[in-house]
Amino acid sequence: MSDKDADERLSKRLARELPCSRREAELYIAGGWVKVDGLTVEEPQFKVGDQPIELAPGATPREIPSATLLFNAPANIASGEVKAQGEDLARRLIRKATHWAQDPAGLAPLKAHFRGLATLLPLAPGEEGLLVFTQDRGVARRLDEGRMRLEEEWQVEVIGSLNERQLASLRDGSAVPGRQLAPGKVSWQSETRLRFALKGMVPGQLELICRSVGLTVVATRRLRIGGVSLGRVPLGEWRYLKPGERF
Repeated sequence: MSDKDADERLSKRLARELPCSRREAELYIAGGWVKVDGLTVEEPQFKVGDQPIELAPGATPREIPSATLLFNAPANIASGEVKAQGEDLARRLIRKATHWAQDPAGLAPLKAHFRGLATLLPLAPGEEGLLVFTQDRGVARRLDEGRMRLEEEWQVEVIGSLNERQLASLRDGSAVPGRQLAPGKVSWQSETRLRFALKGMVPGQLELICRSVGLTVVATRRLRIGGVSLGRVPLGEWRYLKPGERF
């Protein structure tokens, strides 16, 4: 697709040819309904000349609602990088190419969903799993303000063993001498894997308490925040928050 001699915004051209309002034209384009030279263009400001433009059958100029995306982050996404890069990190990780093909939400990825994403509840260095990106102010507010009330579920691969007293200290938050940490549910899933379900966690808490009872942490993975879990999303891919899912 060439923009040679292009001097008109796609939204202006579409509004004139349909005809429709400029706002409706922008919604058609941002919704992925418009092709230029046979290729979908989602930027209303895209400049066109005399290239053919086409509106897909069944196109509807709907407002695009705010999106929340659930990313299965690999362990090399450190908390400092998340905080420092913010939206830049989202742009690097959240792309059409990394969208989970079996996403049950049934939404087609749009570039509009990738703009202005905030990163919520960042992972500590070495942690992997559920990382939330959102455009929704309500979701952002709930996660920012509600961490003390939201239960997070984690899976921790360890080397070592525990007696009943040590396991109890993990559950009641007393594993670290002189420090009271968030209590929660702790159980063995296998000989090398512990499951934690805690509210009011602090970054790095899991490795700290495991080390205090003589365990070596191999991997730490967040599976769930409140009522929202990753499900079967592969590592390095993402899905949409489904209608009805609530943190």
